[in-house]
Amino acid sequence: MSETVNIRELNDLVAGKSNFISLVTQGMDQTIVGQKHLVDSLLIALLSNGHILLEGVPGLAKTLAIKTLAQVIDAKYSRIQFTPDLLPADVTGTMIYSIQKEQFQIKKGPIFANFVLADEINRAPAKVQSALLEAMQERQVTIGDDTFPLQEPFLVMATQNPIEQEGTYPLPEAQVDRFLLKVIIGYPTKEEEKIIIRQNISGERKKVQPLLHPSEILEVQKIVEKIYLDEKIERYIVDIVFATRNPGDFGLKDLAGMISFGASPRASIGMARAARAYAFLRQRGYVIPEDVRAVCHDVLRHRIGLTYEAEANNITTDQIISEILDKVEVP
Repeated sequence: MSETVNIRELNDLVAGKSNFISLVTQGMDQTIVGQKHLVDSLLIALLSNGHILLEGVPGLAKTLAIKTLAQVIDAKYSRIQFTPDLLPADVTGTMIYSIQKEQFQIKKGPIFANFVLADEINRAPAKVQSALLEAMQERQVTIGDDTFPLQEPFLVMATQNPIEQEGTYPLPEAQVDRFLLKVIIGYPTKEEEKIIIRQNISGERKKVQPLLHPSEILEVQKIVEKIYLDEKIERYIVDIVFATRNPGDFGLKDLAGMISFGASPRASIGMARAARAYAFLRQRGYVIPEDVRAVCHDVLRHRIGLTYEAEANNITTDQIISEILDKVEVP
């Protein structure tokens, strides 16, 4: 009986913060047309205290989305354009010698912000990528002998374009694994595109007004951590992740030759956290199987390795995840 009371309390707690979702959505709608999935994914990453990797062709408002989010939350925003000649110091910061003071001074890099956009992350060499990813994982940066903690909330949104494969350095698996979500962005609908044209040729630039404060994000993150995750849901998450490692145990023998490596425990943690955030967005104080299914593709997409056989047959990780979801028993 106590559990019922707890869930009612949690629902009230979530309902009390429901204006947060409407404020963010209202702020995002000022500049972003459509792209509901992108906005939801950004919020899930923000509320679960994770990072997000976006893949889509140029011009689909990836940069605009995170910039608008930073303006709505009145947070510090920085953009790093990754290029082949970028150095780790250009991301984290460096030590500069001051002639007046006759000593080295620390110059902090663009990573010291609440929202960091790593644009075209696959264009920079691995050493730069790893400098950024250390900051993502440890939430601290070392310059010289000093270590600095990063500001909270801290969200890295990295983008990569799938078409231009020339002059790119693919992200190593260990680094991709650190992103909570990998989201594929599609084109807008005809109606949305008409609105986009209308907005952009009118000559009016909408100024996004700050509606929230970064401290409010931290409060909401604490509430999301309290959302109830039943043991049955935990088992469901573990079954899905185990099906990527040993598909034969779940009656998916044909997938065994398609998967070179399955998802890591980070995937299970990420799925639980993302499902909680999704439940919060749907204004519930508890997680249901639909929440897990809703975030499953974005959480697992970049964590499953395909064999040459799968690539030769044009099988994508999304198809494999869909097959697993159809087969694994829902609680």
